[in-house]
Amino acid sequence: MSTDFQREGLEFAQKCFDDVRAMSLDSQGVSRQGYSEVETQVLEYFRKIGEELSLEISEDKAGNVWMTVPGKNRDLPALVSGSHADSVPQGGNFDGLAGIVAALCVARWMRKTNYQPERDFTVLMMRMEESSWFGKCYVGSLGMTGQLTDKDLALKHRTSGKTLAETIKACGFDPDALTTGKPVVDLSKMAAFIELHIEQGPTLDSSDTLRAGIVTGIRGNVRHKNIRCVGQTAHSGAVDKQFRHDAVLAFAELAYRMDCLWDEWLKAGHDLVFTIGVVHTAATSAIAVVPGEVTFCVDIRSLSQETLDGFHAVLVKEAEEVAKKRGIKFEFDGLISSKPLAIHQALREHLSKAAAEAGLKTKELPSGAGHDTVTFGGLGIPAAMIFVANQNGSHNPHEAMKTEDFMQGSEVLWHAVKDFPHEGFK
Repeated sequence: MSTDFQREGLEFAQKCFDDVRAMSLDSQGVSRQGYSEVETQVLEYFRKIGEELSLEISEDKAGNVWMTVPGKNRDLPALVSGSHADSVPQGGNFDGLAGIVAALCVARWMRKTNYQPERDFTVLMMRMEESSWFGKCYVGSLGMTGQLTDKDLALKHRTSGKTLAETIKACGFDPDALTTGKPVVDLSKMAAFIELHIEQGPTLDSSDTLRAGIVTGIRGNVRHKNIRCVGQTAHSGAVDKQFRHDAVLAFAELAYRMDCLWDEWLKAGHDLVFTIGVVHTAATSAIAVVPGEVTFCVDIRSLSQETLDGFHAVLVKEAEEVAKKRGIKFEFDGLISSKPLAIHQALREHLSKAAAEAGLKTKELPSGAGHDTVTFGGLGIPAAMIFVANQNGSHNPHEAMKTEDFMQGSEVLWHAVKDFPHEGFK
């Protein structure tokens, strides 16, 4: 069922997606690094749309852009919706971008229909949510809330070696202002935060009728970017098995053990995903060489912090056992972590009611990926998410999304904004 909201906004949304894709094309997919010229260009593109809609526009010290439809009662805290403008390297066009365009569709509809909300409605466009560039996620939202650290700013770019601090400064912002422990915006003026996002998985797209979802929780993660398995390089023909310290076989045994344990934890009822996404042997590796070193990364995710901590402890224990058995050693780098978030119950129920009012059936499902919503929810601000069906996953150049599905999710957001209670949520 296509409504006036969906019909009127579809062409606008499609143009936004096409224009931003064109300005951020890479050899494969799109690349919009946080705090880059491309990300700034994207934000400027949307600022111009905001100006055409006569929105009140401001920029915080972290570079995030706020565009507001003034409400009737400006003493009330604003209802905020949006997402991030960046992407992973050579990734998809809709991860993050869909949330910005959805919030703009709502603001545009308000202007088109001369609708004034009871409280301010603000479109929030955030910088650098993706961790792919520097190994740190939520940089824009953490920066605005004063939660970045000097250690974060010292992180180096994946290829250039430039630090995060240098990158932020080159974009025109003071990185030191983002590590004071104090927010650079008044968070008391946020009544709630709602983020629309593509699902990034196949659940919604596998259904003919459930094309939008209400998120129940966001998985946290613990990660190691670089674990070294150090054995002993040797001649493949001259060293018999009992004398070998093979790093590849040690790594393979650890990976197999963890995969088996993952099955056991799932059968025990734990919410858990475990991934080894990158594996490298040393530059000296060759067909006639017993490998002496393997490096790899690990990503553990769960809705439960207890599960995260527990499975990570299992990883360390299993690594110690394999090391002892095979005469090698595992060297772990520093742990990168993000806490899981339980979505605000009352706001989540409000989104479900908004979907029903829009005549849409939705599915409740967890988010396996992290989002800026975690930053706000973790500070006690009511926060929730709407998922939209998409194809081919995300974080890859083949990521896809039907604009008709997007408009259904956007209409859920519109009804959630229109019917947001005057007293808000606690």
